[in-house]
Amino acid sequence: MAVARTRCVALVGVTGRMVEVEADVGPGVAGTHFIGLLDTATSEARGRVRSALINSRFAWPDTRITVSLFPASLPKRGSIFDLAIAVAVLGAAGAVPAHRIADPLFLGELGLDGGVRPVRGVLPAVLAAAEAGIGTVVVPARNAAEAALVPGVTVLPVARLGELVRWLRTGDPNRPPIAAGPSAPSGPSTGAADGYPAESVPDMRDVAGQPLARRALEVCAAGGHNLWMVGPPGTGKTMLAERLPALLPPLGREEALQVSAIHSVAGTLPAGRPLLARPPFMAPHHSATVASVVGGGSGGTVRPGAVSLAHRGVLFLDEAPEFAASVLESLRQPLESGTVTIARASGTITFPARFMLVLAANPCPCGRPGTPREPCRCTPGARRRYLARLSGPLLDRIDVKVRVGRATRAELLADRHFAESTEVVARRVLLARERAAGRLAGTPWRANAEVPSAALHDEFRLPRAALAPLHRGLDLGALGARGLDRVLRMSWTLADLAGREIPGERETSGALAMWLGVD
Repeated sequence: MAVARTRCVALVGVTGRMVEVEADVGPGVAGTHFIGLLDTATSEARGRVRSALINSRFAWPDTRITVSLFPASLPKRGSIFDLAIAVAVLGAAGAVPAHRIADPLFLGELGLDGGVRPVRGVLPAVLAAAEAGIGTVVVPARNAAEAALVPGVTVLPVARLGELVRWLRTGDPNRPPIAAGPSAPSGPSTGAADGYPAESVPDMRDVAGQPLARRALEVCAAGGHNLWMVGPPGTGKTMLAERLPALLPPLGREEALQVSAIHSVAGTLPAGRPLLARPPFMAPHHSATVASVVGGGSGGTVRPGAVSLAHRGVLFLDEAPEFAASVLESLRQPLESGTVTIARASGTITFPARFMLVLAANPCPCGRPGTPREPCRCTPGARRRYLARLSGPLLDRIDVKVRVGRATRAELLADRHFAESTEVVARRVLLARERAAGRLAGTPWRANAEVPSAALHDEFRLPRAALAPLHRGLDLGALGARGLDRVLRMSWTLADLAGREIPGERETSGALAMWLGVD
């Protein structure tokens, strides 16, 4: 009987914190005692671990067992600690060599029959282990592909507790370890999501009769700008939004790991393709709550919301005026900072939330197209009140505003000859992104939409002639300080798409027209 130690990870948001799990099996009144600021799910591990050991034909020590999770001041939540607690108890009882459990990291939930069940947050947990210099991690078999995304770590997948004990005793598990670190897809976008057939990707060519909206989508993709579309039902607003992610370049290795870690914590990571190499697309229903959109939870468990799940991708709010005002206003802070900070009594948690926002709205509450067959009966006041649900401060954070109207039969037929495929447009977007990346090399920004105001008016200051349209807008009151910065960022995007080194009056005028957009 002795003290045995091993390691696990506690998740704080999408960040892993190392936890040392100690088990002491010694004389005293028989019982199991847990210490270390545990929540209910972690405290219940004593029942799961005991049944798992007994049903795996290992003796449960009939003495006093004390399990400590250090640091004691760090909250421990969830069932991710089950496997570490079990091997620590086995090590303290002498059932497995204590020195064999000291170095690896153990993650997983235990079933009462000794099965090792998958858990959320394995990817950020293994990332934390790699940063701490841990070379081997033991994870549930169904989480193995996710854990193997982290380079420099050897992953041991286990399906049952008995397999793990045999490996700890002999070093010969039933399943061989997995060498971690497959590469994320890279290179130019072909318009198809990596690993999926091209026909499964929505094509820009499908959206006929909306050349201005397609151009607006291309500009937004090239610079990472936000978009607002107003138009009657059936004009293609949703189709356009769904085609935006395919225009964006694939995520880099670090970005893909970060995005995948967020989805791992949320429990939405696909089992077959754990590395999300394409920008995500989130489209919450208009009945969504603030907690589901920006993140939150009760009982000390905080989950990322739609804005974080859309990190490095697209957040689409269809029928935007139908969302609660509190939900719409909660987007203002993450649009500026690229993060969401959630405060609770137990502390604050920050999630990344650098996303492109796409809003779509009907021009009036009735949603009728306003034709002789289906006339709109909404009064001008009703229309103004409906669109006024999108506040001025929120719309100030939208770069491109476009009106999407109904196309005639002649316009639809003519436009089909000019509509380009997603592959063609994505190639132009990629070239524009590469030009911006070359200009922004050595800075923390990766797209024009991320460049701060100070840099726009300093190292990226435009010539006086190019600023003339913007000065007129300021003098007339059509443009404010925030709007000026957004128009400047968009001017650089238009220049990148045109292959110009620096924006001229043509680009600034075009950017101003896009920003003013909807009447």
